[in-house]
Amino acid sequence: MRIGAFNLENLFDRAKALNLGSWSEGKPILDAYARLNALFAKATYSPADKKKIVDGLTALGLDKRDGGGDYVILRQNRGRLLKRPKSGAPEVVANGRGEWIGWLELKTEAVNEVATRNTARVVADVGADALAVVEAEDRTALRRFNDNVLAVQQGWRYDHIMLIDGNDERGIDVGTLTRAGHAIVDLRSHVDDADDKGQIFSRDCAEYEIETASGARILLLVNHLKSKGFGPSASSNEKRRRQTTRVRQIYDERRAAGMAAIAVLGDFNDTPDSDPLAPLLGQGSELKDVSAHPAFQGDGRPGTFGNGTKSEKFDYILLSPELFAKVTQAGVFRKGVWGGKNGTLFEHYDTITKAEEAASDHAAIWVDVDV
Repeated sequence: MRIGAFNLENLFDRAKALNLGSWSEGKPILDAYARLNALFAKATYSPADKKKIVDGLTALGLDKRDGGGDYVILRQNRGRLLKRPKSGAPEVVANGRGEWIGWLELKTEAVNEVATRNTARVVADVGADALAVVEAEDRTALRRFNDNVLAVQQGWRYDHIMLIDGNDERGIDVGTLTRAGHAIVDLRSHVDDADDKGQIFSRDCAEYEIETASGARILLLVNHLKSKGFGPSASSNEKRRRQTTRVRQIYDERRAAGMAAIAVLGDFNDTPDSDPLAPLLGQGSELKDVSAHPAFQGDGRPGTFGNGTKSEKFDYILLSPELFAKVTQAGVFRKGVWGGKNGTLFEHYDTITKAEEAASDHAAIWVDVDV
């Protein structure tokens, strides 16, 4: 059985703020978007809150009209948040959440069509029996991709597709696709898991239990951990550490319940030696990274993101000891990535002629296990 993991970076539509030249360009927009939605949720708006709302809307280009921003739309569905006089700044007229219904919504734009076709090439060439995907818009998008791109272009399709909406409002969820003979027989979501600091998962730690035609059971814990943002920060590091701590608890609970074959996989947004990943990869963890297996087929680049440097190892397949012992081969698949300023760092598809046509900034990873 081949298990794979791939960050699709959306298939058809993606938030415009995520498509800028660098994360540093999009981060202020996403931060302002999150701050304003949090302010909107307050039961009562103080004068200071109202000023922050006006300032935030103005910074996002929404001071004149609801759809005036380049990256964000203001939805005012019931009641009014603010009024806009013909001259002067807008004024917040709602006194709290109970007086209006609405929110900020990120504008999206179509993903490059060539990039979507190259994504299908990667998926087909990896050929996983069970493929964990990261940054998928929703289950409908996965079905469209499966039926209208993968099946038409590559001549085969996945038989089972599952995705549970997570906590991220940008349409970057985690899901699983499996082929015939690898049925998804059980699933669990952890979107509501919380600790003493609040909600844990930025997206989800989705559990998918797969049963093969021979009756073997494999549990996938699919993750997309909190991003570092532009450079590491104490808050994002703390969030990832809370997430990996909970993932480890879930793993230990399933092991205690008798599940032997478990894979923890996806985009972890950090390096193996980082403190946030210590619950999964540090001392005391029995999980094994497939890239450490003697049968792993590397290409001299330890990373999985961007140029594949050591500091860009973000994507993982970690296996329980029983599953790690059954590995026959594993590897990284980088042909869908552009690589470097001019795309010359490593071989990529001839259908990728510029960065916008790349399947993803992430390489796909895979492992074959004899189950």
